[in-house]
Amino acid sequence: MSLRLASLASSNSDILAALGLAAQVVAADSHSDAPGLEGARRLGPDLNIDVPALVAARPDLVLASLSVPGMERVVAEVRAAGLPTLVLDPVTLEDTWADIRAIGDAAGQPARARALVADLRAELAALRADFARPPRVLVEWWPRPIIAATRESWVTELLGALGAENALAERPGRSSPLTLDEVRAARPDLIVCSWCGAKKLRPEVIEARGLGVPVVCVPESGLGRPGPRLLEGARAVASALAGL
Repeated sequence: MSLRLASLASSNSDILAALGLAAQVVAADSHSDAPGLEGARRLGPDLNIDVPALVAARPDLVLASLSVPGMERVVAEVRAAGLPTLVLDPVTLEDTWADIRAIGDAAGQPARARALVADLRAELAALRADFARPPRVLVEWWPRPIIAATRESWVTELLGALGAENALAERPGRSSPLTLDEVRAARPDLIVCSWCGAKKLRPEVIEARGLGVPVVCVPESGLGRPGPRLLEGARAVASALAGL
């Protein structure tokens, strides 16, 4: 019997869709835009989930992700409601591949999940370029204050797989607020505008800081979601690196 699934984060919804399980998703957060979720009950934003509506959807398994800062509170409410919950907390790229396998195992599609991970690994490997010096890339999550991906982020491994390096790889944490002087001290060769939750990416805001560094825009869905759509971001960054 097919499980009735619920997803509280876009990254999980993307994984379910890539595994061909979107039709089993009976409820999802309102940010999820993966294909095939037309029949899912929408539960509101990921940090303001309508838990009674989730309960009414009668899921057999709820998928949450702590990659969304603040989701711990939502998870506590869902568990208090007595719903079986799988909570993911990816930090690295390897964690992301492991989460895809974990979702596949939980949903009864282990072989499909392992095949997906193998395909993603192969595509990422094919994007790698050899540089005389690894380009330093700063991935910006928010402009005011400037917040960027630091060492404990899947971005670090993703850039490494492309032959580049995270300009903030020596800075601890998943992300960090930065002053303009700290951005300058990071000596980026490329800045990636991938603002989370922004309706429009505005590279001119970054360019107006006067750093003289090329800026490329990558939608948050391509770099901020630990799942299969990271390959969309990887392709965009690889293309920008090729033009340096």
